[in-house]
Amino acid sequence: MTDKCRQLWDELGALWVCVVLNPHCKSEEKSSWLRQLKKWGEMDVCPLEDGNYGSELPNITNALPQSNLSQDSLARPRRTVFSRAVEACDLHWQDSHLQRIISSEHYMSPAYQREGESLLFNPQGLPLWLDHVPTACARVDALRSHGYSREALRLAVAIINTLRLQQQRQMDIYKHQKKDLLQKGVTSITNLEGWVGHPLDPIGCLFNTLTETCRVDDDRISCTEGILPRPPVYHHIPVWGSSDGGESYLTLALEVALMGMGQQRIMPEGLYAQDKVCRNEEQIVSKLQELELDSLLVQTLRKQTVQLLEAGPFSGLGEVIHRESVPMHTFAKYLFSALLSHDADLAYKVALRAMRLPVLESSASSGDVGHPHHGISIVPSRYPRWFTLGHLESQQCELASTMLTAAKGDMLRLRTVLEAIQKNIHSSSLIFKLAQDAFKIATPADNPSDITLLNVALELGLQVMRMTLSTLNWRRREMVRWLVTCATEVGMRALVSILQSWYTLFTPTEATSIVAATVMSHNTILRLSLDYPQREELASCARTLALQCAMKDPQNCALSALTLCEKDHIAFETAYQIVIDAASTGMTYSQLFTIARYMEHRGYPLRSFKLASLAMTHLNLAYNQDTHPAINDVLWACALSHSLGKNELAAIIPLVVKSVQCATVLSDILRRCTMTAPGLAGIPGRRNSGKLMSTDKAPLRQLLDATISAYINTTHSRLTHISPRHYGEFIEFLSKARETFLLAQDGHIQFAQFIDNLKQIYKGKKKLMMLVRERFG
Repeated sequence: MTDKCRQLWDELGALWVCVVLNPHCKSEEKSSWLRQLKKWGEMDVCPLEDGNYGSELPNITNALPQSNLSQDSLARPRRTVFSRAVEACDLHWQDSHLQRIISSEHYMSPAYQREGESLLFNPQGLPLWLDHVPTACARVDALRSHGYSREALRLAVAIINTLRLQQQRQMDIYKHQKKDLLQKGVTSITNLEGWVGHPLDPIGCLFNTLTETCRVDDDRISCTEGILPRPPVYHHIPVWGSSDGGESYLTLALEVALMGMGQQRIMPEGLYAQDKVCRNEEQIVSKLQELELDSLLVQTLRKQTVQLLEAGPFSGLGEVIHRESVPMHTFAKYLFSALLSHDADLAYKVALRAMRLPVLESSASSGDVGHPHHGISIVPSRYPRWFTLGHLESQQCELASTMLTAAKGDMLRLRTVLEAIQKNIHSSSLIFKLAQDAFKIATPADNPSDITLLNVALELGLQVMRMTLSTLNWRRREMVRWLVTCATEVGMRALVSILQSWYTLFTPTEATSIVAATVMSHNTILRLSLDYPQREELASCARTLALQCAMKDPQNCALSALTLCEKDHIAFETAYQIVIDAASTGMTYSQLFTIARYMEHRGYPLRSFKLASLAMTHLNLAYNQDTHPAINDVLWACALSHSLGKNELAAIIPLVVKSVQCATVLSDILRRCTMTAPGLAGIPGRRNSGKLMSTDKAPLRQLLDATISAYINTTHSRLTHISPRHYGEFIEFLSKARETFLLAQDGHIQFAQFIDNLKQIYKGKKKLMMLVRERFG
């Protein structure tokens, strides 16, 4: 079922509650509706109340004595969208106290109260209605829906007076329990069900009933032609009987919305029910934002916010809350924005209190803020009941971002907000988003940078680095680059700091290839306008980092380390020695060839030759790998040794013979070595012979024998599984073999014997042998 369709079913269920609660309906009408509702509810296709099979919300009557459902709560009966309407059929309007409430605004407690009447009025003598809150609000909705708006308003005021009295009593209870609760640090939730996200929307109902009375009717601009309507305009209408005389239906509407939103409530089961809580919360906030806050409303806002902060476990903003309590981030963001210009201290107090997300606390250490990287990515899978966790975390991030923006330039407030973020936000991606937001706000295009906020952005960036260092994050590379940019903006000391503590923030590869390389770039030097001593200090830190990384991970960092140490002779020598030490064990031929080519490029041919020789010992090129990626490196290494002289060529050929079994590669090397004399492109000042080397003498004789042997072995291997379509290709291969054979003194005899052997061994392949005879006799 789509979300829209699901919402329509919910509205239909609530509408039927209004229908059956008609104050003047006849009993036969109610009986007829009840039969019809039960019939619909028994159908298998009838949608369930909370969209989640196997879960139940409490009865509309809050387990009134006449309800059979209260007898066996373990039965968990199937509740459909019509269940509340069925239960509402048991409610009536004959109660004399209820009739007096809705009949007159001037109804007050009598001077001499009879026994039991003290429960019906508050200390000021105003009437109370002690019904279960959603049920009482359903009565208000029914009165409004059937045209009894004055009666609905009177009942709404009685309900709010009841909620106020309950809140005061709850605060009195908390004062006696406060010491124990704070010591234990845990609490239970006393509310059976939350009013926000409730199927009957009790808070929305009371808010709409009260604000409609205060609405100024004006000619609103039409929505046609893309023109948006103006927000509604409200004015204060005094409430009769209020103690201070400054109370209006509008202040009551604000107060009840704040009480409902601030109620501590358990996270309901099921995706739909949780999504509904988020949606309803956003709806109420959007209505609150339409109120233009004047002095009366600000007074109400401050008073109720303080009460929510001091109400202990009865409020979601209390000092101690339950682990599975619905978070207050969206609500607190509204409170923060509304209070900021009137009472900044209170605004920050409530927003910082609301930053909590206790459901994640057991999976991430709150004490170890410096290294909170463990358990980050596994939280959602560990706690699958919270389907909207991603949305809740993003709301938490929005609240933090709002505080950061407002605290720009105020170091003390920024430090407090930063600590709250580090303690309560457990998603590295969201902390990274906050760091980026702070950086963007701190560096406006047309104004100087705000160093206080920049430092906060850097702190958050450093935390992200620590969190993601040992866990996988697909944005890690982007995060590292951003951190260097941020540190550059903060200044040289920040760059020195991250270079010196790199091992807590980066992998060796990141530290050399991204961090140190960026810090040492020309752009960074220009950006910071560094003088010579500062440039040297930065370069020294980068070189130290490079050598440490090369020691820790020579495979991936050696080349970067050499590049970073180029301008310092001692550091460069140290880096080179690290490579040589690691070459025999920890490095691959491709890494060594890459470094060898770099050394040649830097003008160190003998060092290049040594590294190329070490690379050759790691390589193994099989007979059929004639397209191997290392072939170019082998040819380059042989060309290098050939250019250095006869001794170097003599040293590398045994390594080539041992590592390379591919005949075509060997013949290519042999051909190149015989074309020019060794040492002609050698080191200046070195005497070169200028004579071509003979293939009959060492070291080329060894290479020639190996090449002939490779051709013979490869020929036999290819003939084992050759197919007719490869015959032509094979004949060309033999032609290349003959060229190599002929380099030997008795090469033509050897080749003739080789062909004779082939004709003898593979005489069964008549067509192929016929082609061999045609070409080679």
